[in-house]
Amino acid sequence: MSTKSEVGKDGFFTANLRIVSLSCTADAEQRETANVLLTNQEHDLTIISADQNYAARDEAIAINSYTTVLRRPRVPHEVFATYWRDVHGPLCSRIPGLGWYVQNHFHREQDAHLWPDVEGIKPFENYVLDGGVEIGFQSRADQEAFNQACSILFADEQNMFAATVAYSLPGGSQTFVDRVADPVPNGDDGLDRMHINFGSQTSNPAAFAEFMRAFLNTLASDTAVLKVRLHLPDRYDNAKPAPPAPDVDHMVTEERQLIAILELAFANPIARRSFYGGDLFRSTLTGQSTNISHYAAFAVSGIYTYVRDKKLTTAGLRGSRPAQLIDALGATNQIVDDVRNLLLRGRI
Repeated sequence: MSTKSEVGKDGFFTANLRIVSLSCTADAEQRETANVLLTNQEHDLTIISADQNYAARDEAIAINSYTTVLRRPRVPHEVFATYWRDVHGPLCSRIPGLGWYVQNHFHREQDAHLWPDVEGIKPFENYVLDGGVEIGFQSRADQEAFNQACSILFADEQNMFAATVAYSLPGGSQTFVDRVADPVPNGDDGLDRMHINFGSQTSNPAAFAEFMRAFLNTLASDTAVLKVRLHLPDRYDNAKPAPPAPDVDHMVTEERQLIAILELAFANPIARRSFYGGDLFRSTLTGQSTNISHYAAFAVSGIYTYVRDKKLTTAGLRGSRPAQLIDALGATNQIVDDVRNLLLRGRI
């Protein structure tokens, strides 16, 4: 079976068909995993290819940022999530220069085994997040164009966020492996996804970065791991709080100033826990204890893609939930060039 993700002549991503697909050479265990996904999901099925790695598609984003977000405590979660997806998201998507914009929403309720306890590594204290955001650019000129106009975006943060911290990634982020075909997910794709924040044991950023790259390269070598993406930001400086959003907290504790963020995905929690108990992961424990001081793991409840390769997705143009409705009803008339141009430019 196959999938297709096309870019229309107007420069927008079209909707995607998502199904599970493993190569004919996949072993019985991999095929069994596929069957679990096919029978247990209640939403669109997700293409996973054991013999494909889509990591290279992320290389166009040369400059990136990863922002942690915490909602305002008196804003109900559903109101927060809906506003972020359908009001704030499309606003950000329209800002000039943007090449990459993805919201990752987190579950506050999560199972106890997202990441194993490792000797010598402590949990970050009182560290709660509701999401992580990537905002990326293909060039410095694009980033500057965004910065010139972004005040209208950051003025909106106070409506839903209590705290945001933008970690700068001037060299971009690195995807080691991505076996999931859909380049523009808009929702919960049924996979077991998480983001793990690691604090550095050393004050040497280069040494920490060298360890993290080697560590994640090891994780990515196992076919049970469906995605490994690494964010290695510059050390955060509380004297230069970012982003420049008024009435929102941007301060971090000392142990969260030099961090790495790992994106990880498995087919399901059983695959995750089996991997953690295996020889490959256990071989990394000594290195983790030597190089990592703190950690916090967050379960992903949904991934919402608004811009990829400088092109608006349907979610970026219309909002995440309207895009889901368009997909669910197969409303192809809503994604034709005339409709998109009318909505974006006010003319057909």
